[in-house]
Amino acid sequence: MTKKFDFKDITIVPEIISSIDSRKEVNVFNSDKRLPIIVSPMDTVVSEDNCDIFYNLGLEVCLPRTLSSNNKRVFTSVSLDEFEEIVEWYKTFSNDEELYILVDIANAHMKKLFSLTERFIKMRKNPNHKLIIGNIANPKTYEKYANIGVDFIRAGVGGGQACLTSANTGVHYPMASLIAECYQIKKKNGYTSRIIADGGFKNYDDIIKALALGADYVMLGSILNKTLESCSDTMLFKKIKLSGKTSEYIWNKFPYMRRFFYKKYRGMSTKEVQKKWGKKRLTTAEGISKYNKVEYRLSGWVENLKDYLKSAMSYTNSTNLEEFKNSEYVFITENALRRFHK
Repeated sequence: MTKKFDFKDITIVPEIISSIDSRKEVNVFNSDKRLPIIVSPMDTVVSEDNCDIFYNLGLEVCLPRTLSSNNKRVFTSVSLDEFEEIVEWYKTFSNDEELYILVDIANAHMKKLFSLTERFIKMRKNPNHKLIIGNIANPKTYEKYANIGVDFIRAGVGGGQACLTSANTGVHYPMASLIAECYQIKKKNGYTSRIIADGGFKNYDDIIKALALGADYVMLGSILNKTLESCSDTMLFKKIKLSGKTSEYIWNKFPYMRRFFYKKYRGMSTKEVQKKWGKKRLTTAEGISKYNKVEYRLSGWVENLKDYLKSAMSYTNSTNLEEFKNSEYVFITENALRRFHK
């Protein structure tokens, strides 16, 4: 058996001699002129009220289930049963309108979802009708969906920081290997289905390595929950709820108080969320609730990401994200990791 690996097991190798003299020569936007980041559909990250803040900074946005936006390019999340209804309704849908759908379920390996997706793709005539399915944890499943032409595939099961699926079920595929193997299948067969790496990203380097391995997008939850702009209530000392204006005022006028700012963060399979959705019969939770410290403003985090990504791409002689996917990487020991991962 070939061992699989995660982001901390590798480092990116610079080009022998890079022809890039300045990071200004590097383009970190994709062919849609967006950053390669998608906001996870989590109700402690994004809502109808703040989704435009993320979108206007260049991030793609997926709203949690039951929410919608006037911005037609924000993805609406639906359950498997709701997607089945959409497929039936789609037969009479006006092809002139834009449509952005995320089938937001944990297990995209189900035959029912595959069959519904296939029907949807066969009926589609408008390229502005976009579909994300997920999540998968097998490169061969990526191949199945890519072969029928789905637009985006979420890859990753159980790696999220508020997810307990893998810890309790033992089902998982190490994220770095999953991305790399999906990308090799994509490149070999000329597939256009974009790979979304979803779950467990902790720092800029994780995101950058995912892109270097072949991800088209990285979906983020916890990292974006830690921004002052996330939709979760800002809590002072984890006890006092602050309004948006009050938290802005304290953040700007009393910087030393920022270390006492917290945001609640929870997985979308927790019983809290099940109750919020009105479920009468609660199932076993596969997620947790916790508090994250508020660490940054969204605009500052985005600017940092751009700069770090430009730097990495300039080292590897990559002027755009497609070139960056062919970066060389090496495996490292734990001692090598400790050398730089402070």
